[in-house]
Amino acid sequence: MFKNISIIGDGAMATLMGMLFCEKNLSVRMWGYDAKQLKEIEQAGENKKFLPGYKIPKAIAFEPADSRIMQNADLVISAVPCQFMRGVWTRLKNYVSPEMPIVSVAKGIENGTLLRPTQILAEILGGSNRFVALSGPTIADELVRKLPATACAASSDAALAKEVQQTLSLPYFRIYTNPDIVGVELAGAMKNVIAIAGGIIDGTEAGDNAKAALLCRGLAEISRLGIAMGARPETFAGLAGLGDLVTTCISPKGRNRSFGERIGRGQTAQQAQNATKSVIEGIATCESVVALAEKYKIEMPITQAVYSVVFENKGVQQAISELMTRQLKAEI
Repeated sequence: MFKNISIIGDGAMATLMGMLFCEKNLSVRMWGYDAKQLKEIEQAGENKKFLPGYKIPKAIAFEPADSRIMQNADLVISAVPCQFMRGVWTRLKNYVSPEMPIVSVAKGIENGTLLRPTQILAEILGGSNRFVALSGPTIADELVRKLPATACAASSDAALAKEVQQTLSLPYFRIYTNPDIVGVELAGAMKNVIAIAGGIIDGTEAGDNAKAALLCRGLAEISRLGIAMGARPETFAGLAGLGDLVTTCISPKGRNRSFGERIGRGQTAQQAQNATKSVIEGIATCESVVALAEKYKIEMPITQAVYSVVFENKGVQQAISELMTRQLKAEI
């Protein structure tokens, strides 16, 4: 089991991870790209911006220095939103040892390159680094309150995934291992796009039948693209697939669902985005998924509808009507 943990990032998930590791009496240090913001969190003893209302354990050390955050660490957590990973890790790469294991908790696909989070890490840090993707239905607010939750640690290195599993598992947080890092990362990214659609359904009060249909057909889209990109089909029925999709689409705390709900109630995409301080990963991911669908020639009508509403100002009711009146076909 790993003993010395360095966390890169100072958002809700970074703060949560620090709290979880402190539960196991491990040595935890946290770094943020903005030293001033990191200091404010330390002084307040609370992440008021991203995880308000919960005290941060005094055992967490806050380290603003790039050159010191990796020192003595035997495990690094990358809790940086996908679209910002390249800048952060380019800044830190000279301090990362070649064999340092890194766990990514980001859920997204980089615009332009169309790379998954661990692919971004590999490109910047070199292929010799060992990477794990941690994903699943993990709402930070619930885990902080020690409500039961599960996730999976995915890696091509089975021994590493098992060691991360042992390090992070708690009586209320059960970790499974998974060899399909491609599928786990793709599922975690694409479910945010479907969650925006789920929020739009809620905002328009289209009903539970529509919401259920959206989840089923959304999962079908995610699976089609994932399998085309080399993922295992069973991954999409698991925690990182169906599990995370359900949570993200129904939770009132989900940023992507809430963003979609505001659009469904009549706000523009820009107004809905301005209403939160947090990064809404599904917006940027939607661009990347549309590009991947085109590249792999995969039909993804729900994703395309979300793209049309968010980026092309298509009316919500028009988008729903076009989905419902598509050519009839067999389900399977």
